[in-house]
Amino acid sequence: MKPTVVSHEDYQNFVLEQLRKHYSGNVLTIVNNDWPIIYKLWITDLSQITSWLRSSYSNKGPEPRDPSSMMRSYLLLLLAKPTLSITEWVDELYRVPFYAIMSGFEPGKVPGIGTFYDFFHRLWGRDNANIKPNIKPKRQKKKKKKPKKGEKASPSSPGIVRKLIDRFFRYDAKKKVLPSDRLFELFQSQFLHVSANLGLLGDLDALGVVGDGTPIETARFPRSKRTCECSAQGLTNCNHPRHYSQPDIDSGWDSSRERYFNGYHLYMLSTSDSRYDLPLYPRLQPASRHDSVSLVASSIEFSQRTTLGTIGKILLDAAHDAEPIYELLDHYNIEPFIDLNVRTKKNFSTESDIQISPEGTPICSAGLKMKPNGFDKSKNRQKWRCPLACGTKITCENPCSKAKYGRTFHTFRKDNLRLFTKTPRTSEKWKLTYKRRTSVERSNKREKVDYHLELGRHRSTKMWYIRTYAIMMCQHIDAWYDVKKEKLNLENVIFKKSA
Repeated sequence: MKPTVVSHEDYQNFVLEQLRKHYSGNVLTIVNNDWPIIYKLWITDLSQITSWLRSSYSNKGPEPRDPSSMMRSYLLLLLAKPTLSITEWVDELYRVPFYAIMSGFEPGKVPGIGTFYDFFHRLWGRDNANIKPNIKPKRQKKKKKKPKKGEKASPSSPGIVRKLIDRFFRYDAKKKVLPSDRLFELFQSQFLHVSANLGLLGDLDALGVVGDGTPIETARFPRSKRTCECSAQGLTNCNHPRHYSQPDIDSGWDSSRERYFNGYHLYMLSTSDSRYDLPLYPRLQPASRHDSVSLVASSIEFSQRTTLGTIGKILLDAAHDAEPIYELLDHYNIEPFIDLNVRTKKNFSTESDIQISPEGTPICSAGLKMKPNGFDKSKNRQKWRCPLACGTKITCENPCSKAKYGRTFHTFRKDNLRLFTKTPRTSEKWKLTYKRRTSVERSNKREKVDYHLELGRHRSTKMWYIRTYAIMMCQHIDAWYDVKKEKLNLENVIFKKSA
């Protein structure tokens, strides 16, 4: 049977009725820590989820649980008790009427564990809970060199970024259907657009994006079992395929913990111009994948799926400093703000007496860095001026130009997209813009520390994606609450007190 759409107004009326019924006396009490949760769910309209998932339900059979209430209950789990499992949360719903009411269920009439997992399956775009098949060739143990303290692991395949981007340009990659597309569609329509309408994502005509990866440990050891009978015959070291419980994960280096781990490499895109450090798009990659490789997949997928607006700039750390990445961003007309991974300390020579520093700044014949003097959009070039020229007065003892204006020099972006950026790295604008790169690190911190992302205890990519997206939804709800909380006066409304 198809679920009945329950409007957000009906949910609010249900909450008012049930809280007055169960919490207006002296037996059950709402404490101060409960009010932020009430406010957050009060302002979060999830009624469209029922219409969106309606086609995944059969026309016959018993009436299902309201999908919006199921989603709301899972978000409530993360807002109130993020360390609990689904099994423990169902017990909590029975034990505490407040959680059942705020989910949208009558106390004592809450869904079971299987009902939650059936709902999660409807959010996933395929029957298999993982992306790769569970039966895979046996993983060969390789002796890995431990990187130095604070050093990140290098790409496993040198030149892989160039190969990926050349393939993208050659075949003009079309949008590929992903199992997580349903989740992103829900997240974009019900959360990203709401935050955009509240002005929490910055300028949508030139959206600022930040990208960075973070390790997600899901298991101490890779779990697998045999698919053959070799052990019964005394052959304990065979190379037959094995059944892996988590086929999408592998081993990678965690530079912050300074050890190898088993799990995913979560690459997150977030907004750079929001004071709430709001996330935009997640991508779970194998743990061994390098940030530069993850960016290629994430940026292409996000550009193909976003309906928010035009991406104007992207801020990345030195791990992304590769020429193919600049070419990819230039293809999408996205201005890169990428910290240089300085490969050499020598200056580059030109056809004139001007040299180019490793940072892309022209060096005059006196050995001084020239000053940026505007960008010519018509010719796509950056103008530089003598550092000792001020107005019509030149303070250089041995000027290299007879012009009163001083020596000028132009750098063309097409000559070297990596060195000759649209906004010079030496300019104050570049430095001020790049300061916002750490916003993605704060966003990742909220997911891993505040919402305990790694405590999911899941064994499938499906559940890790659902947990990640739900935590991102909670981050947006927290921002909405911070914007609207001064206008809310629910305590007086619920218990009919005079303001």
